[in-house]
Amino acid sequence: MAKGVNTDYWDKDIVKTEEPKEYNTLNVGPTHPATHGVFQNVMLMDGEFIVSTEQTIGYIHRAFEKIAERRPFYQITPLTDRLNYCSAPINNMGWHMTVEKLLGIETPKRVDYLRIVVMELARIADHIICNSVIGVDSGALTGFTYLFQNREFIYEIYEEICGSRLTTNMGRIGGFERNFSPKVWEKIRYFLKTFPGKLQEFETLLARNRIFMDRTVDVGPFPLDRALSYGFTGPNLRACGLDYDVRVNNPYCSYEEFDFIIPVGQSGDTYDRFMVRQEEMKQSMSIIQQALDKLDKLEDKETYYATDPRFVLPPKEKVYNNMEALIWHFKIVMGETDIPAGEVYHCVEGANGELGYYLVSDGGRTASRLHFRRPCFIYYQAYPEMVEGTMLSDAILTMSSMNVIAGELDA
Repeated sequence: MAKGVNTDYWDKDIVKTEEPKEYNTLNVGPTHPATHGVFQNVMLMDGEFIVSTEQTIGYIHRAFEKIAERRPFYQITPLTDRLNYCSAPINNMGWHMTVEKLLGIETPKRVDYLRIVVMELARIADHIICNSVIGVDSGALTGFTYLFQNREFIYEIYEEICGSRLTTNMGRIGGFERNFSPKVWEKIRYFLKTFPGKLQEFETLLARNRIFMDRTVDVGPFPLDRALSYGFTGPNLRACGLDYDVRVNNPYCSYEEFDFIIPVGQSGDTYDRFMVRQEEMKQSMSIIQQALDKLDKLEDKETYYATDPRFVLPPKEKVYNNMEALIWHFKIVMGETDIPAGEVYHCVEGANGELGYYLVSDGGRTASRLHFRRPCFIYYQAYPEMVEGTMLSDAILTMSSMNVIAGELDA
């Protein structure tokens, strides 16, 4: 009973009982802009509070895995672009390394370093999207518009490397389709010079901002044991306090030669996820600089692909001028070369966690079975547990900080 309410006029004969609560059902998505993608959450609401929620996925189901099982290996790379399209080059490189593992192709050091440069640029681009969107959903639009200029610059680097920007189809089995031009290196060095200051300005705008902290601290926390039980990887797991990183725990592409820190959080809340990604961007810039230093020390300045004529495309110069090279190029691309029988799994540290490819070959010209391990699909299952009992506005921020990419939900 509210303090100060006059009850003299109440009918004492009426038995007053608590009426049952009325709940409302709210559809968040699939077209609501707050969902940042084509997926739906059906929420049972008690006012502004979430009683329960159930995800619905499948709005963009494209049957990638089944399509890939009917395509030559060289024609699968564009399919991987459409998984986490915010960092497509990592998807591309992971697929190429999986095929190389099956075929027994060893890539030169220069190819490894070039791949690391590209993958770390993609990681930065992905984290820029996630953290700037967290700012938008907490009411800070300025940081988003400011930081996105740097993501656009990374896309310009992609364009110089392969001619594409968002869905890149970058690289080839065994390396790259061409050497990096002088303009690529010029842009990369300019980015390393200018981005740290801009990233720090963005962090200064939000990290100690009282409004931002009120909106993110203790919002969507998740304990480490639950994160492990769901199969969390990547920044969402590291925000819970575990320093698991595929680049360190299962090195690939010569990552064992690089020195970098794995940032971790404590409570696994939205603020921790934000800060982990902030630090990862700084570490990625350090890795890129180390890769540039290693490339400068190599005597070889021209190699950009492995020398395995069975599956590695011949140089374009030979294709244009030599009939045998043209024929071999055609046979590889059109899948007229038998693939060895085998079963492999290879994973890379994607921007959202462990991105893996499970490939089974029966010795034919296409994959017998192919499965993509998409980190978003795995940790999105924990979303109801993270938001039940919280307010609707907190649920939107929690989703933003998880960085759920719709392309990874429906493979």
